[in-house]
Amino acid sequence: MHKDMERQLRGYGLTTAQIIYRMPDHQTILQTYIWQDYDLAPDFPEMRGFLKFWQEKLDGPLHSVRYIHRKLISATEWRALKGEFILN
Repeated sequence: MHKDMERQLRGYGLTTAQIIYRMPDHQTILQTYIWQDYDLAPDFPEMRGFLKFWQEKLDGPLHSVRYIHRKLISATEWRALKGEFILN
């Protein structure tokens, strides 16, 4: 089974964040960065880890973060079937 499918079955959903940050050399100019990964709501450990890395290692100070989270499938929606279709 694919790694992403396994994560979705464990409750992960797709999280997309719009990160707005200030340019390091020109603090009045704002830039946008889009981040996307599978994450667990409501704590969002993956996104929080990325934002922590950003604040510790990158020069552009954060202005704001907007995010959306969507659970694509859950364990109750997944069903493994065995079968075969034979076409002429």
